[in-house]
Amino acid sequence: MADDKEKKDSKKDEVLDLLSEKPKPSRRERQRQEAAKVQTVDDKKKAALDLGIDDDKPKKSRVRKTENSGKDILPSISNRLDDKPDPDFVKAPAEEPVAAAEGASGDEDGEGEVDGNVISIKPPIIVSDLAEKMGKMAFEIMADLIKLEVFVAPTQAIEPDIAEKVCEAHGFVFEREKREKGGGVHKEEEVFEEPEPEEEEPEEQLAYRAPIITFMGHVDHGKTSLLDYIRESRVAKGEAGGITQHVGAYSVQHGDRRITFLDTPGHAIFSKMRSRGADVTDIVVVVVAADDGIMPQTEEAIKHAKAAGKTIIVAINKIDLPAADPMRVMTQLMEHELVPSEMGGDTECVKVSAQTGDGIDELLELMALQAEVLELRANPKANVRAAVIEASVKAGRGATATVIVESGTLKKGQPFICGPFAGKVKDLIDDQGNSVKEAGPSTPVEVLGFAELPNVGDSLVGMDSDRAAKKLSEERLVERRKDRLVQPKKSRLEDMLQTVSGAGKAKLNLILRSDVQGTAEAIKNAIMEIESEKVEANFIIAGAGAINESDVLMASSADAIILGFNVKVDGKAVKAAKAEGVQVKLYSIVYELIDQVKESMLGMLDPEIRETVIGRASVKQVFKVNGGRAAGCVIKSGKVIRSAHARVLRGKQPVFDGKMSTLRRHQDEVDEVKQGIECGIRLGSFNEYEEGDVIECYTLDKIDQTL
Repeated sequence: MADDKEKKDSKKDEVLDLLSEKPKPSRRERQRQEAAKVQTVDDKKKAALDLGIDDDKPKKSRVRKTENSGKDILPSISNRLDDKPDPDFVKAPAEEPVAAAEGASGDEDGEGEVDGNVISIKPPIIVSDLAEKMGKMAFEIMADLIKLEVFVAPTQAIEPDIAEKVCEAHGFVFEREKREKGGGVHKEEEVFEEPEPEEEEPEEQLAYRAPIITFMGHVDHGKTSLLDYIRESRVAKGEAGGITQHVGAYSVQHGDRRITFLDTPGHAIFSKMRSRGADVTDIVVVVVAADDGIMPQTEEAIKHAKAAGKTIIVAINKIDLPAADPMRVMTQLMEHELVPSEMGGDTECVKVSAQTGDGIDELLELMALQAEVLELRANPKANVRAAVIEASVKAGRGATATVIVESGTLKKGQPFICGPFAGKVKDLIDDQGNSVKEAGPSTPVEVLGFAELPNVGDSLVGMDSDRAAKKLSEERLVERRKDRLVQPKKSRLEDMLQTVSGAGKAKLNLILRSDVQGTAEAIKNAIMEIESEKVEANFIIAGAGAINESDVLMASSADAIILGFNVKVDGKAVKAAKAEGVQVKLYSIVYELIDQVKESMLGMLDPEIRETVIGRASVKQVFKVNGGRAAGCVIKSGKVIRSAHARVLRGKQPVFDGKMSTLRRHQDEVDEVKQGIECGIRLGSFNEYEEGDVIECYTLDKIDQTL
């Protein structure tokens, strides 16, 4: 048997030798090899990159590039390239480091690897990727990030410094992979900047633009209804609760002139939205109801318009009502330094009715006249610049924004930068819902093509190329992430004492989703302004878009409540909310949402326990009874109730505190004994009564706290 095995092994070795034997080169190949008298490219590369590596030694399976090593190696490569200008040789070093870096890492897709307890990953560091490397679930890592006050979704990236802290918390060592394309070749970084607006446009390129007119005023004074009559639409009836909760932009043709209108909410929480309207507009129309007069939001609108230096026109609405008093409104305007032209001032006032249409034509003529006086012009050929007045996430369209073009012409296919986000115009939708190819100055349009939801108030600026827009966006996102890194708060003795005593503020964690970005911002500001020394609201997320599964998982990790305003909950989020036990509340009226948040903040506060002494009894004699002792007492003040709490005081010091088990008058059990009457009292299992003790009877009442 041994001989057979040896024969089989020898045959196997022969077969393997035959398979491994290299084929002999052909005659032509041998001639080519003999004719080649110069070194191969590989030999040249080895000579040029002579770094003292011994080929006989086994090579490491991985190579980690560091910034220091790169600085030492790269100049030597460059110098050698300068000394040897062989064109075949010059190309090789530029590609070699890339191949070395990619091959040495052992990770073909470049996403990183785990070596023992060392996690090596190449930026951008995605939360879900980091969790996978650590063998954790994404929501566990998100919980750690929330503790560091970093709020991101599983698909978003985090800074290397934050990733290092998370890894340390779980016993891992984080190493950042740094691979640079181009290897040893020193490249000068191309700098991209946002085009600056022209200070002086060429006179021959300037053209008339439509005036931008904003309707502002108190809630329910008829701003939207007045604009509806002008537009012949029915927007106001479609608003929940009868109040405008979004900024609307519309374009109207009046004669041979075009006018752009902005409609702003009048409720107090939309103060910032009104201020943005005043910044973008040319003329402000302050709408005042003739029956109510000037109200708080009217005063605020006047202040915004004056601060922005805008022309003000006052529309006195609801003159058709029996209680209308336009003269009283004009008198009130004078108190705010707006003197009507009828009284010798320079403020134009027009009496109108959104129901009957009285005075509407006069108001439009006055707007056109003021626009002519202002001589509004813009350069349609300049680099495009537009102001974002509203942003939202729409099904099938993604992140969209309503903008008003300030200069230039916005066209389909235009690359742009908006705040920290890059994008490319996929489509333009006008105020009638029609797709248009371009939008000139003063034109309101809805822009599709944002990579992320922009911030309301940002400027959309056209870029020369997609590459320039994306590069600038990357730089701004890096800067924004750095700004979000919260410095660790230094411990203070006062804070430690509050923690020990439980005197710190209770925190209500919230996730807010709204249909548009502006409304989310307004609701957040209104809730943050709720004053309380005992509880505070903390927004983990406040933005536009539907409630998704990621929101639910984050709410579960942070023990937060999800608030939705005019949004839907997707199917996965519904299942996740049931599984995680996360509360999701949906609203369509802003008043109800804010009131519910206030109630929730109150609900987090435990009621105060207040003790009320209702009577005192003096022990005159101690009696033996079945199973113990009882005290014969006289009620000195108030009354003693059997169901109340009682304590025994001896020399003003309590010796027992508990419930009353027996209260007798003669041989009868009673519920209550009043002042001056004798009785027998027994407190639980207490038997150490002494003559002269005082039994104090008291009640405990729960008092609801206030914010």
